[in-house]
Amino acid sequence: MLIRPAVPEDFPSLRAIEARGGEAFRAVGMPEIADDEPMPPAVLASLRVWVLVDPEPVAWVAVAVVDGGAHVEQVCTAPERAGERLGAALLDHVGAWARGEGLAAVTLTTFRDVPWNAPYYRRLGFAEVAEPGPGLRELVAREASHGLDPAARVVMARAV
Repeated sequence: MLIRPAVPEDFPSLRAIEARGGEAFRAVGMPEIADDEPMPPAVLASLRVWVLVDPEPVAWVAVAVVDGGAHVEQVCTAPERAGERLGAALLDHVGAWARGEGLAAVTLTTFRDVPWNAPYYRRLGFAEVAEPGPGLRELVAREASHGLDPAARVVMARAV
């Protein structure tokens, strides 16, 4: 397996992985998340995106710099590859990149109680951020404007 920067030709595969992965939200009573449109190609192109290939894309992560940290906008693994630690490998890759860029942490926002969200990230060394910076607060507000309940969300970080 190889982690490499994504190229625009990867975007259809990445969007398909996101759509398939989103289906798991139906099982926890969140069909609106499952029905959410995958990240548009223009948004993917505006972020730093890495793809894990084996030999085709099987997982990916999209990152922006927010409040001096590498903020994970999205991390997705093909459902048939769940449990192989592909997401963890991508997050470790982001951490190494962030360290090389002089960033302080890897951050993300996620669902507080969905098993493969906050509980999973805690197992990977992320902790809840008590006082998010202005950029992260803005992200949470933007999520809320798109219908995500802030009480169900959590901002998390892992030092690099």
